Amino acid sequence: MGWDRNQMAARAAQELQDGWYVNLGIGIPTLVVNYIPEGVNVTLQSENGMLGMGPFPYEGEEDPDLINAGKQTITELPQTAYFDSAQSFAMIRGGKIAMAILGAMEVSESGDLANWMIPGKLVKGMGGAMDLVAGVGRVVVVMDHTNKAGESKVLKACTLPLTGRSVVNRIITNMGVLDVVEGGLKLVELADGVTEAELRAATEATLVN
Repeated sequence: MGWDRNQMAARAAQELQDGWYVNLGIGIPTLVVNYIPEGVNVTLQSENGMLGMGPFPYEGEEDPDLINAGKQTITELPQTAYFDSAQSFAMIRGGKIAMAILGAMEVSESGDLANWMIPGKLVKGMGGAMDLVAGVGRVVVVMDHTNKAGESKVLKACTLPLTGRSVVNRIITNMGVLDVVEGGLKLVELADGVTEAELRAATEATLVN
């Protein structure tokens, strides 16, 4: 049991607040755009130079020139603005983006984030993740709780190269929601059909009450 990718994205969309400027990372976070709560007006920023992203296009209506940071085709809105990378990262580094919802390979109990490379594997680049975690007001990570081998990705300490130290505020996985607090992680919510014992067994990080 637990949440699938779309349910995780829908839960992450509940983090959005009216009037916020928000950056969505590659992977599951890109699905958040389809679950923005009614009455919540947010402006989505993509570090490749777009402010005001719409939902994914219907089949046959894709525009190859309109893409997000993950190279997926998206749609524009009447208020969409376009700009170069310098202006995009000025927004991010200048603290203008309220929240980033990012994917991750690993997160530690102190909020360290590893989400840009696995040693020995070819990567296209680190993208904007390092700037995002340093410049935005709040960082929410959305990811699977364990890897394909069933090993925890919510760790005491990350083993992969770090994107940032002590930058994550909230972790949403297929098993539940965890907050980074003093001394470890605090369980906020369990996913459908998941018990606290199951989540604890799948978590290497320290869970505090």
